[in-house]
Amino acid sequence: MIKNTAFAEALDAAEHLDPDAQVELIAVLNRRLAERGRERIAATVEQARREFASGQSKPMTAAEIVREAVS
Repeated sequence: MIKNTAFAEALDAAEHLDPDAQVELIAVLNRRLAERGRERIAATVEQARREFASGQSKPMTAAEIVREAVS
């Protein structure tokens, strides 16, 4: 319930901003979300590189990856 309260409070605060500030808030949030997404991808790539370097994974073609994912 705390999460919902915090969200409701943030939404209420955003509604009190003027329209230009609301647009800027959305832009800032979108940039932050994109950055977090890039950080997650970079962490995944780094983990995959470590696994490959230690012999825990092997190179695969795209078709092999799809076949393995479907099975």
